[in-house]
Amino acid sequence: MTDRLMSKAATMEIPIHGNGDSRRLPEDDGLEQDLQQVMVSGPNLNETSIVSGGYGGTAEGIIPTSSATRGIAVEKFDVVKKWGINTYKCTKQLLSERFGRGSRTVDLELETQIELLRDTKRKYECVLGLARALTGHFYSLVQTQHALADAFSDLSQKSPELQEEFGYNAETQKLLCKNGETLLGAVNFFVSSINTLVNKTMEDTLMTVKHYETARLEYDAYRTDLEELNLGPRDASTLCRLDAAQANFQAHRLKYEKLRGDVAVKLKFLEENKVKVMHKQLLLFHNAISAYFAGNQQQLEQSLKQFSVKLKSPGADKPSWLEEQ
Repeated sequence: MTDRLMSKAATMEIPIHGNGDSRRLPEDDGLEQDLQQVMVSGPNLNETSIVSGGYGGTAEGIIPTSSATRGIAVEKFDVVKKWGINTYKCTKQLLSERFGRGSRTVDLELETQIELLRDTKRKYECVLGLARALTGHFYSLVQTQHALADAFSDLSQKSPELQEEFGYNAETQKLLCKNGETLLGAVNFFVSSINTLVNKTMEDTLMTVKHYETARLEYDAYRTDLEELNLGPRDASTLCRLDAAQANFQAHRLKYEKLRGDVAVKLKFLEENKVKVMHKQLLLFHNAISAYFAGNQQQLEQSLKQFSVKLKSPGADKPSWLEEQ
């Protein structure tokens, strides 16, 4: 039967694009990615192992018997067979959905939330990139101000006629440099928090979403298989296949419903966490930027204390002598 199904899949008619044009369209890339996701999880042939030997014996003296070897081979063959059948059913279901020949289970509310999360992640990644660029540019500015302060200070000692002018310019640049380093601490904290939110919290939720989408595809594949068997003739062999299909359908339905619940819970907690984190970070970013460009050093330092942002002193990353021992 498997050979007949595989030959049927090999001769499945896939219409080319209009006017006989077989060039790739944008949706072809999405189809290719979905097919890769179906095929990526191959069978794990390392799950089975049989050890023959007495208690306390060494692994070097173990010689598996012929029956044990046959058992391992049969078990691994069953794993490959189940994986092949499952992959075939899921690929068939995916192609049917893409070409409008099959139905799919849709949870409109949940899928809307998932698309909103993906869109939000893309926009936050853009903000993260811009914030990192701002940090890099501002760090260069602070370094330039530091070098300029050193130059003014040196010239004030070597130019008696301009000592006062070079002196207060050096002090101004030193103050700007100090405030700039304080602002950098706030911006770095902002970048670190957004990075954690985007690349850890959101990514973890989207990984659960991928598992959910795979479970949904498997559920629909086995649902379609059961529906086709129910429409066919009823004989002894068909009834056995129908019972097996019903059991597979129920197992995949439970898996799908569990993952759907997991995704809903994670989306809810993610939204609450996102609002809490961004409220704090946006307030810090606004207060720090405003205080810096207003020249209010006291307010700038107070903003960092308010949000418990600790500045790293030079050489703070270097371990102490006791830690090195």
